[in-house]
Amino acid sequence: VEENPFLSKFYSDIERYAFQTQIFFLLSRYKQQLELAQQDLFNQSVFSDYLFAKDRIFAHLNLIGNELSMYERLYEIMVKDIPRPDLIVYLQASTETLMKRIALRDRPFERKMSFEYMRRLNLAYKEFFSCPDNYKKSTLVKIDTNNLDFVGKNKDLEYVINEIYKGNS
Repeated sequence: VEENPFLSKFYSDIERYAFQTQIFFLLSRYKQQLELAQQDLFNQSVFSDYLFAKDRIFAHLNLIGNELSMYERLYEIMVKDIPRPDLIVYLQASTETLMKRIALRDRPFERKMSFEYMRRLNLAYKEFFSCPDNYKKSTLVKIDTNNLDFVGKNKDLEYVINEIYKGNS
């Protein structure tokens, strides 16, 4: 996904920049998913770092009223063109763990992200993945990553990979 020009402003003023940020992500991800679907005609495996519905999770967290209605209208038109993934990997962690990881990543625009915002986002993901209708026709592999460092420790990365293979067999 190309760099979102609204993202750094979003974390400073969520209410003001939520709609622009969400629409930019929706359109960028839609374009990327269509390109991946085209490539899939020639390749057996396509990997993506997100589920198209992920954008909708953020939208419902950040938008209200007419902005959410407009987003939903666009989303419903676009989602029909997006193929469902065969496999979804949901890496779960507590809000505390997520905040520590964000701090370690140290992206300047994420420094303003509040604990409360991340708590609400984490809860929205849990609710989404607790309803099988949200990912029907896809295999879901949930992995608790609270005690894992799969970026820095090979054994933790191997554990995650093994869990994915087990869940997909």
